[in-house]
Amino acid sequence: MAKIPNKPEEVFGDFSHEVKELFGSDLISIILYGSAARGEYVPKKSDINFMIVLSDAGINSLVKAMAFTAKWHKRNVATPLFLSKNYIESSLDTFPIEFINFKASYRLIFGEDVLKDLTFEKKHVRLQSERELKGKLLQLRENFLETGGKKKNIEALVRMSLPTFFSIFQAILFLYEKQPASDNRKLLAFMAKDTHLDTALFRNLNEIKSGEKKLSSEEAVSLMEKYIAEIRKLSLFVDKLSV
Repeated sequence: MAKIPNKPEEVFGDFSHEVKELFGSDLISIILYGSAARGEYVPKKSDINFMIVLSDAGINSLVKAMAFTAKWHKRNVATPLFLSKNYIESSLDTFPIEFINFKASYRLIFGEDVLKDLTFEKKHVRLQSERELKGKLLQLRENFLETGGKKKNIEALVRMSLPTFFSIFQAILFLYEKQPASDNRKLLAFMAKDTHLDTALFRNLNEIKSGEKKLSSEEAVSLMEKYIAEIRKLSLFVDKLSV
């Protein structure tokens, strides 16, 4: 039986060796990102996320990674994010939020540091932030109705939706010309100070996501109503934000 690692470092050596064996000279970088890179990895609950950067030839031969990907799922390694350098360079105006978040917390495991020197334009970040907030707000309302008000369904909705909003919070931090927050606690402290977001609410949501907190049936609907109201307030804030 595959062993679930107690810490991400336990898989670095074997994982890197197998990626090198698969892709050889087409491999440019292996980068750890997500909760494991932020120091928020929880054994048996968190996935370990890797970005694998390949040459253009390598990115066209992903079929060779199928068995590899299935094997590593058994050790809580998520399907790696496979990218090429050309894709990264051409996507900074379209998906700046995603790359701001990668750059905020990552560890270079092998090869070239392709994230270090990335730069972003505020106008692109603000536009994507507004678009994402307004789109996710509509989706959050729809998904809330589909929970039927059931506690279990609402907890699942929180786990699914919250990471997207934390990603947008990092983008707002960038718009204020602040250094990226290395963990969610620092990120929420900034959001409370500069956007007046309800930090206590989002701490509760984060504890629900991590499994540290369970809702009562009475709390569940009220919490979602507050959650939706805060996202609406934030979308109006970003809509008026001048860059």
